[in-house]
Amino acid sequence: MGKKINSLEDLGGFVFSTNEDFEYDTNDEQQETLPNNEQRLEAHLDKKNRGGKIATIIKGFEGTEDDLKALAKKLKTLCGVGGSAKEGEIIIQGNFRDKIMDYLTKQGYKVKRVGS
Repeated sequence: MGKKINSLEDLGGFVFSTNEDFEYDTNDEQQETLPNNEQRLEAHLDKKNRGGKIATIIKGFEGTEDDLKALAKKLKTLCGVGGSAKEGEIIIQGNFRDKIMDYLTKQGYKVKRVGS
């Protein structure tokens, strides 16, 4: 028996069309990374759905997935902890918001503190 399709994502980004004039666009445009001084980042602290543990979340990064992961790696190394980068967010384990904000400001990013 075949795999059940629950959503369009299960098709792998491919959609069927009965329109004979439809032209499938295969041009994958990758978002270009903005320079540091044009980035508007937000630094959050979060402990929801984490078993009571705190995580520092950096939101608002605009750029390629590779650049996001490279920045996340620098921040994880800076803090000496683990974390992840996905969907335009960097998640760092622990409360390192002030340390990360200082580093990002020195690198030319505009960082806003969000929450208490």
